Amino acid sequence: MKTPREVIQIWVDAHNARDAHSAADLYHEDATNIQVAVGIPVQGKQAILEGLIQFFQAFPDNYTRIENLFEDGEWAIVEWSGGGTFLGEFAGVAPTGKKFTLQGCGFFHITKGKIRFQRGYWDKMSWFSQIEIPLS
Repeated sequence: MKTPREVIQIWVDAHNARDAHSAADLYHEDATNIQVAVGIPVQGKQAILEGLIQFFQAFPDNYTRIENLFEDGEWAIVEWSGGGTFLGEFAGVAPTGKKFTLQGCGFFHITKGKIRFQRGYWDKMSWFSQIEIPLS
């Protein structure tokens, strides 16, 4: 069975390949993903997959770099930097063609080699202002 650290490395690799299905396969069927800046939890592997597909369509050149990756028992914590270009509809907004860079961190509870719970922190104002999406 993969360690939490190994699962997150595979998760980052799937994101960098823009492979929504491989990334979603790393989650339990009943997983929860909370992005604090959004505030609304995403429940279940299928909903997570749909969100990944939308994100990769909107930002087809997105990338994530691991700055630090820690493991403690069933938890993995990743500090990351990343970016991309807003080239497809996102959050009901037409693409602007604007590039962004962003930093954040994520906490992942991993059981039986799969992500059961994820909580991410990043600055919504910084991201949305770079790609010209109004804050609401």
